[in-house]
Amino acid sequence: MRFGIVAVLAASLALTGCAKSDNAASGGVTEAMITSPPDGEWLTYGRDYGEQRYSPLDKINLDNVKDLGLAWSADLDTARGQEGTPLMIGGKLYITTAWSKVKAYDGKTGKLLWEYDPKVPGETGVKACCDVVNRGLGAWGDKLFLGTLDGRLIALDRETGKEVWSQVTVDQTKAYTITGAPRVVKGKVIIGNGGAEYGVRGYVSAYDADSGKQLWRFYTVPGAPEEAKDEPEYLAKARKTWNGEFWKLGGGGTVWDSMAYDPELDLLYIGVGNGSPWNQSYRSPGGGDNLYLSSIVAIRPDTGEYVWHYQETPGETWDFTATQHIMLATLKIDGKERKVLMQAPKNGFFYVIDRETGKLISAKNYVPQNWTTGVDMKTGRPIEVPEARYDKTGKPFVSTPGAGGAHSWHPMAFSPKEGLVYIPVIEAAFPYFPEANWKPNTKRGFNVGIDQAAGGMPADLAARNGARAATKGALVAWDPVAQKERWRVPYQGPWNGGLLSTAGGLLFQGTAAGNFVAYDAKDGKQLWSFAAQTGVVAPPMTYMIDGEQYVAVLAGWGGIWPLAPGGVLNEVAGPVPNISRLLVFKLGGKATLPPAPPLSRMPLDPPPFTGDKAKLASALYNYGRYCGQCHGDAAVGSTVLPDLRRSALLGDADGWASVVHDGALQDNGMVSFAGTLSRQEIEGIRQYVIMRANEDKKLGGPGT
Repeated sequence: MRFGIVAVLAASLALTGCAKSDNAASGGVTEAMITSPPDGEWLTYGRDYGEQRYSPLDKINLDNVKDLGLAWSADLDTARGQEGTPLMIGGKLYITTAWSKVKAYDGKTGKLLWEYDPKVPGETGVKACCDVVNRGLGAWGDKLFLGTLDGRLIALDRETGKEVWSQVTVDQTKAYTITGAPRVVKGKVIIGNGGAEYGVRGYVSAYDADSGKQLWRFYTVPGAPEEAKDEPEYLAKARKTWNGEFWKLGGGGTVWDSMAYDPELDLLYIGVGNGSPWNQSYRSPGGGDNLYLSSIVAIRPDTGEYVWHYQETPGETWDFTATQHIMLATLKIDGKERKVLMQAPKNGFFYVIDRETGKLISAKNYVPQNWTTGVDMKTGRPIEVPEARYDKTGKPFVSTPGAGGAHSWHPMAFSPKEGLVYIPVIEAAFPYFPEANWKPNTKRGFNVGIDQAAGGMPADLAARNGARAATKGALVAWDPVAQKERWRVPYQGPWNGGLLSTAGGLLFQGTAAGNFVAYDAKDGKQLWSFAAQTGVVAPPMTYMIDGEQYVAVLAGWGGIWPLAPGGVLNEVAGPVPNISRLLVFKLGGKATLPPAPPLSRMPLDPPPFTGDKAKLASALYNYGRYCGQCHGDAAVGSTVLPDLRRSALLGDADGWASVVHDGALQDNGMVSFAGTLSRQEIEGIRQYVIMRANEDKKLGGPGT
């Protein structure tokens, strides 16, 4: 199998690395550098514009990876999910952490050089569907670019960490957030946003890297009717695919993570998210494709001009986003070199798309799925099974994959040597219970149009154990030409880390169980492992300084899976703590971590239930809609945020109300729900949690 010129150049550079300086990008970062990064440097989220996460470095390889050891580590001050990819420029390592903080280190010694805190207000945390995470920085010239959780885009001086400019990119009165890494193309900083669970309208924007001036904005869904007379043709086309007063509910379509760029074609590719609300019967009564939800869209980076789109899930109603990792490559298909775009989105199908035209080349499911019988290759549309349309039938549907996706944000990697794409796979179902007479509340809580409590785990040990057994993770090596799985590494549970592939024949990944592992990229054989003391969900990267190769990864358990499903499905092998650190490895590294602290958990010793059993149904509903996304399904909490069953306030009605109603812990992200829930409803939630805690104490098993 032959691959494209970029892959060939990357391989040749790996063999001739001594001809180039390790730190060639110590000056200003340019398009040429990001297109073909100087040896040893990592200049953008996916290493280069093609986002392959393949490094030509091979000093660490199949023969010597057994000698890999910790070179240095740095403890972080944000004990929440760590999802960032470090950048390495000019011998310095730059990271983002939870709460949108930035730190710079000497890449060789680990010395902290500077740090920056944008001081995101704690109350912003309630707007984030999936933890207060941040996935990384953009770089251009002598600046770094940061998207903050509260919707700002900030330019920092790369040498000092001082703020150069700051722009608010969203309406901060609405539940917009930014968790994704900016990309910089031709001096334009490209940034999207999140919030589709909370009733917002998605878009992506470009800002001048020097001045911060907004240059263009590309909306992914149409706006209110009065905007129709001035909207561009692509939005006029989209408007015909929507029904009802969708704009009043936001519409969704947020571009919260993935982007890629092809300098030759001058096309920027963006992945568009789910509908708001999920349930299409409320969002767009009567159906319709609802462009450009769940689509990959190609646009011109200079102007934001629409070029083409491919919609993976027309009429999206399952939270099947197309925001997962987009990767570019040149593959030989049917005897011809094809410039392709590859994606393994939430809906369970691996797509290979012609990136010049947007034409579908192939699509096959990479996990078991039950919502279709396949993809129609003539139309490019999924062939849905009728019962999957819970929005039309009004009946519950348990979908595989579910809203968590067959693959979430965790980046894939590609090996040009092996011709394989490596996917961090999730195998988990999700119950969609359509909610009758649903009403939006865009101030607080998920606005998805389904009953989030109805499908919660029952207080039945056999049912929970069955759900745990059916909920799995895997590292899957996928042949994108043959559309076949070549090998897999099974994991006990989901939410394992992003991936790094290297010319040394290695594949690196962190796991939910708390290990950082090196595999043989050819067959998946485990070659080395390091106990990280915490779940590792972030993707690794690698760099070189003074001829020595390093591998770096952020460790820290968090994100939506640890929070929302919580202990019910996660504690297969025991609870996973959050110990947030930056870990850096090299051959012969001798550093060690301090002993892992014991996981301190309050005993499960709740007060007796004294509430009104007749009101438990409404309390359960309120918990599911307003509390579950942070404090766990059926009140089985995580180890990242407080497990409410163990709360010291559970037996103190006034103390509970001071937090939930009055906002006593607002600065920590626990805002007041006074405008959403009455005191009586808040007391009902407390009684529900007491009831659940007593059930679980009696039940026993994991999480208790």
